[in-house]
Amino acid sequence: MELNKIEDIIEKYFQGETSIAEENQLKEYFSSSNVAQHLEQYKPMFGYFSQAKEQKSTHEIPLLPKTRNKQRKTAWLSIAASTVILLGVGSYFYVSESNNSNTAVASKTELGTYDNPEEALAATQKALALLSNNVNVGIESVQYINEYEKSKNKIFKQ
Repeated sequence: MELNKIEDIIEKYFQGETSIAEENQLKEYFSSSNVAQHLEQYKPMFGYFSQAKEQKSTHEIPLLPKTRNKQRKTAWLSIAASTVILLGVGSYFYVSESNNSNTAVASKTELGTYDNPEEALAATQKALALLSNNVNVGIESVQYINEYEKSKNKIFKQ
């Protein structure tokens, strides 16, 4: 009867379902001298656990002192990051201001009106064709996303 109980506990042990009391029963059983022959293979494992429990580490782990170098590195990194951000923001405003001044000069010279209705029609068709091409590219991208969503839903059955 006890052998069957030990075999059941071993099976539960390898599935990770044993309690502390059951594990203690296994340790007691395998530390005794009357272990069944087909269970002898587990004896070194449980013997190792009891030996490892008794071992104490004498190795001293040195604690690293906090140095000022780390603080200095952090300070320099934060200064460098701030400088990069300021340069980026300044560049953006400089470029946007120069673009605004160029478009202001162009808008004063070109009013966007046409005297000839055929030129106006041609320019309008050209602008609408450009708009249509860009919208079609966007719609194709959305279709790829829809196809991806359908495939994902089939795979994950949502």
